Amino acid sequence: MADKKCCCKHKERNEKEVKDLITRLNRIEGQIRGIRGMVEDDAYCVDILNQVNAARCSLNSLSKVILASHIKTCVEDDIRDGSEEKIDELVELLQKMMK
Repeated sequence: MADKKCCCKHKERNEKEVKDLITRLNRIEGQIRGIRGMVEDDAYCVDILNQVNAARCSLNSLSKVILASHIKTCVEDDIRDGSEEKIDELVELLQKMMK
């Protein structure tokens, strides 16, 4: 794994989950590189915007997968432990995501 850390919390993922997420991220990275190439090649605006929308949809799909996993593991475990910290964190996250 990378040495970079964005916070002190961690989430253990199984090998299949990591592989799926990396596959999705690689696809998104390819889409972004493709958009860059289109801009460099002076592609038609609508064609670029269609590709931007496709990349956005891919990012949204990735977010849904990660969010579902978070709810089914982190949030569920927190509720079982009698805490509401993860619920409050989730509510705050959803408010940010829905702007």
